[in-house]
Amino acid sequence: MGAVVPTKRGSIHLFRFAGIDVYLHWSWFLLAYYGISSQRDLYSSYLWPALEYVALFVIVTMHEFGHALACKQVGGRADQIVLWPFGGVAYVAPPRRPGATLWCIAAGPLVNVVLLPILAGSLFLAQTMGWRGIAPDAYMFVKELLFIDLILLLFNLLPIYPLDGGQILQSLLWFVFGYARSLMIAATLGLVAVAALIWFAIGNQAWWLGIMCVLVVMYCWNGLQRARALSRLAAAPRRLDLACPACREAPPLGAFWVCGRCRHRFDVFGSGAVCPQCGAQAAAVPCQFCGTASPMHAFQAQFYSLPPEEGKSLPPVE
Repeated sequence: MGAVVPTKRGSIHLFRFAGIDVYLHWSWFLLAYYGISSQRDLYSSYLWPALEYVALFVIVTMHEFGHALACKQVGGRADQIVLWPFGGVAYVAPPRRPGATLWCIAAGPLVNVVLLPILAGSLFLAQTMGWRGIAPDAYMFVKELLFIDLILLLFNLLPIYPLDGGQILQSLLWFVFGYARSLMIAATLGLVAVAALIWFAIGNQAWWLGIMCVLVVMYCWNGLQRARALSRLAAAPRRLDLACPACREAPPLGAFWVCGRCRHRFDVFGSGAVCPQCGAQAAAVPCQFCGTASPMHAFQAQFYSLPPEEGKSLPPVE
């Protein structure tokens, strides 16, 4: 999602499952205090709003595991989930294919879709058993869980990049327009949609929604800048004798890399991964297309591992 995506800094490691580490950001407890206090009037004691918040935690975690496990299923990399006040972030890197990306993103909302009939059935059973009168707290708890799952599903499916709905839209457009143009279209539409959401938040004095909109605007803007950078990359000549070991894209020919020490732009392959300005040696080379950092020899090994007929068809470096 870009540089503004929450990291695990300031987070507590909770557990590890299926090779995926789950972290909880400390600020989650601040929102938990507000959420439990605001829901107190619905119940007879603080126990039930606390349980409701724990249930929210579980639903969000399941949603993020939907993304992560689907990414692993299609051969991608997923090893970290961070839960923060306004939701969760699954750090996923699916293969650079629209179908694989689409499944990875859609799997999260599908978890909420699966939960809907389960929670709706539980609410129907509670109504049938007369919980509204004999166990009002339990009845309200089940009703609130259904509401929470439905709201999370609808909000995530909004066509606003980088919400799941915006990324699903971008993946579908990718089949037709390619990655860079689909990202630009999705990010532009996302900015328009979030502007409408901000207007709604101001009109209804929904401060929490306004804060989320500010974060989403930052994500949309990063996506738009990324799309522009990818468009420039697409027009640049390529080093066709090399390929990224992760996405198999040939690296561009030109000064597209920035030195981490002096911020000088240079061609990392043309200089042997040594910055011509300060002499810093790059330990790993990030791919300009997928962002995966690999040793320089891994790019070279990718070419030599190609079948002979493919290697012979590659043109020489310009």
